[in-house]
Amino acid sequence: MVAESGGTFTRIIFEKKDHVAWITLNRPEAKNAQDPVTREELVRALELGRDDEDVFVMVITGAGEAFSDGGDIAGFPKNPVEFMEKIGMQVKGKKRPIEITREIPKPIIAMVNGLALGAGCELAMACDIIIASETAKFGQPEIRMGLIPGGGGTQVLPRLVGEKKAKELVFTGDMITAEEALRIGLVNKVVPKEKLRGAVEEFAGALVKRSPIILKLAKLAVNKSFETSLSAGLAYESDLCALCFGTEDLKEGVRAFLEKRTPNYKGK
Repeated sequence: MVAESGGTFTRIIFEKKDHVAWITLNRPEAKNAQDPVTREELVRALELGRDDEDVFVMVITGAGEAFSDGGDIAGFPKNPVEFMEKIGMQVKGKKRPIEITREIPKPIIAMVNGLALGAGCELAMACDIIIASETAKFGQPEIRMGLIPGGGGTQVLPRLVGEKKAKELVFTGDMITAEEALRIGLVNKVVPKEKLRGAVEEFAGALVKRSPIILKLAKLAVNKSFETSLSAGLAYESDLCALCFGTEDLKEGVRAFLEKRTPNYKGK
C-alpha cells in the first residue's frame, strides 16, 4: 500500500482517519511474525505518523487472528549473527520499532486482537496503552528456543508487572490470558473481540480531543520516570509543566473551563 511520502509497504497497512494513524502488521499467514522487512516497514510507518502534523494519535494492530507471534526466526539457523543484526536493525544504524515507538512524542495504542508473543509482546509493551480482546494472549516464549528476550522483555516487563511475575514469564515462557494480563497490570483494558475496534476508536477519539502538544509533553514526562531518579524526574516534570504555560492550548483550556464549553485545541 502506498502511504503518501512513506513509499510502498508490502507487509504493513498504513491508514489515516480523523487525526489517527492506523498501522497494521499485514502478514496474517505468518501470524504477523516480524521479519527484517516487516520491522523496517514498521519503523517507516511510525516515522510517517510521527512527522505528520495532522496525526495526533497512532494505533498498532495485526491483521487476521494475531497481533504478532514474535520475531520470524525462519532464517535464524543459517546465519545467527547476520540474522540478529538485521532483526535488530543495528547494521543500518536505525532504531528498532520498540525504541521508536517509545520515543515518538505522540500517544500510541496497541490494539491486541490475538497472540502477542516474544517481539509481539515487546512491541505492545512499547506502546503507551494496550487494549486487548478477550481472546488475546501474551508471553515471552524465547526461553523455549534457547534465547532470552531481546526487545525489552527483561527490562520493560518487570517495570510493568514487577520482578517476580516478570521472571516467572521469562523463565517459563508460558502464555497468559488477556484477563491475567489485565490483573497484573500489563494491559489497560480487555473487551469482547467483536467490540475491540470500537473500544480503540473510542479511546483514540478521546485522546484526539486533548491538546496534541500537551499530550507530547505528558508522554515525555512519564517516559522519563523509567530512566532517572525521582528527584531528577521531578525536576524534568517541573520544566515541562512550565513549558505548558507558554502554549496557546493552555490559555484555550482555561478559557473553555471558565466558559463551560469544550476546548478547541490547536496544538500550539
